[in-house]
Amino acid sequence: MGGQTVTIQNLEVVKVDTENNLILVKGNVPGAKKSYVEISSAVKAN
Repeated sequence: MGGQTVTIQNLEVVKVDTENNLILVKGNVPGAKKSYVEISSAVKAN
């Protein structure tokens, strides 16, 4: 029923449109259409 947290690495932020409050991300973003996505900086552990 959803509610899982999924982390995807190696996505690229291409453009930030502050006028329309949009962030353009290059890559596959998990989740259903029109759902909320949290974007955060991450560093892969060795």
